Amino acid sequence: MKVNTNDLWEMVGELEEEDIPHVLTGLFTFYEKRLEQDQEDQAAALFFQTLSQTLTQVNGCNLNRR
Repeated sequence: MKVNTNDLWEMVGELEEEDIPHVLTGLFTFYEKRLEQDQEDQAAALFFQTLSQTLTQVNGCNLNRR
């Protein structure tokens, strides 16, 4: 199944602010289960690596704003 990233961006942009944590929790839980089932799951490992890098980057930007 080919994913249309433009459609996904549009859907993300239309999310209500209170729904954003639900999306992040859903993704986290999905990939966490994949890693529990297969410690060598490269897609799940990449998700968590990217999430870690993004959180570090965002936290760094937030510190610079203070």
